[in-house]
Amino acid sequence: MVEQSATAVLLEYSRDKISVIDADGTFTYVSGAAKQILGFDPETLVGTVAWEYIHPEDRSEVVSAFERVINEPGFSEITQTYRHEGAGGDWVWLESRMSNLTDEAIDGYVISSRDVTDRVEVEQERQEMELRLQHIAARTSEVLWLFDADWEELLFCNEAYEAVYGTTVEELEDDPSTLLECIHPKDRPAVAEAMDQLSMGESVDMEYRVNPAIDYGNWVWVQGEPICEDGEVVRIAGFTRDITDRRRRERQLAVLDTLLRHNLRNDMNAIISNAELIEEYPDDQPAEKAAVIRRVGENLVETAEKQREIITLLKEPVSTRPVNLRTVTTSAVRSLTDRYPEATIQTDLQPVEAEALEQTELAILELLENALCHAETPDPTVRVTTRRVGDTAEVTVSDNCPPIPDHEYRVLTGEHEMTATYHSSGLGLWLVYWIVDLAGGDIDFRRRDDGNVVTIRLPGIRSE
Repeated sequence: MVEQSATAVLLEYSRDKISVIDADGTFTYVSGAAKQILGFDPETLVGTVAWEYIHPEDRSEVVSAFERVINEPGFSEITQTYRHEGAGGDWVWLESRMSNLTDEAIDGYVISSRDVTDRVEVEQERQEMELRLQHIAARTSEVLWLFDADWEELLFCNEAYEAVYGTTVEELEDDPSTLLECIHPKDRPAVAEAMDQLSMGESVDMEYRVNPAIDYGNWVWVQGEPICEDGEVVRIAGFTRDITDRRRRERQLAVLDTLLRHNLRNDMNAIISNAELIEEYPDDQPAEKAAVIRRVGENLVETAEKQREIITLLKEPVSTRPVNLRTVTTSAVRSLTDRYPEATIQTDLQPVEAEALEQTELAILELLENALCHAETPDPTVRVTTRRVGDTAEVTVSDNCPPIPDHEYRVLTGEHEMTATYHSSGLGLWLVYWIVDLAGGDIDFRRRDDGNVVTIRLPGIRSE
């Protein structure tokens, strides 16, 4: 009897709500903690059915769990988290441990319950925040990422990574070292050094090239921040933004600035010097000097026209459409045949569809005319072909002209940085390059003993 009283006293002082229910769920005993946790006097609950106080959305799951436990032939125990009605009509989250242990003295099943409302609400807030972050991460074009401090484990990365870096998030999860493989070989040492700096607690802000699938054609801006706890780096967070369009625009402006200043200065110097000679020596072959002025002036007008075409191309939103390369090449050849009657333009044109810009015919026309203008014979021969190679649509122009100088094309392909002394001499090839580049294509320049071969490659479209 004394032992029972001591046990009862201990139960009343327990912070957990201790209750006993029979097989039908009726309370036969409830400890004093019910007042602190639920607001109910224990006597109010005794004799009522426990299930009636459980939130309707949780009730069936709790009842099923209880019945499953008490009907197990061997020992069984389970913990359930659910909402229990409070005396004021509010809902309290309880975590209850129930088992099938019982005896005649107890005459029921003991359930120990504790208030976990704070914990559940915090977890719900965390889940809601995580869900919102997932929605944001799924809809943003920026790459959001989180690594451990040693870059050995990827903790989070959204799907935008795949379009920017050219590999899957799953590959990065399996082997985080593949991140460096997606970076341009020339940029990897700097990126590896930046990763070490982040691991040592330093912030990083840098730009580099990624995506081997497109020849590292994407430029990215990356900001990384170390996350520290107790003065030690535990995680590294950051984002990656695709800045390819910005870098392209900066390069476009630099090209126009360099070429226009260089060409304009040279041409105007030629005009001014010949005009001065005519003025100083009016009887010394003025017609020849006037012819030079006229020819240079015509070149300036042509340059201005190309500049206008380039500005129109670059300021409009990029929009590709299906282009039949045989059709536009045929049109370009036809217009040049009338202007260069002495030239021979050989064609081998397959019906190839490409995803390209509307100005594709202008690019082909520019390549063909460039070949005809630079020929050293009065009757030049140019060959143009269209064909499909795998998923690529190609236009190839072959000529018998002198080799195209390195500085005319290496700055276009990115093999050499453009400087004041190393750059192409005109806007024509740049116009071709941008028409192709903006459509997701590329240009290849090759020299032969008897001339040049220039190939435009564009994304192909397969006919149904």
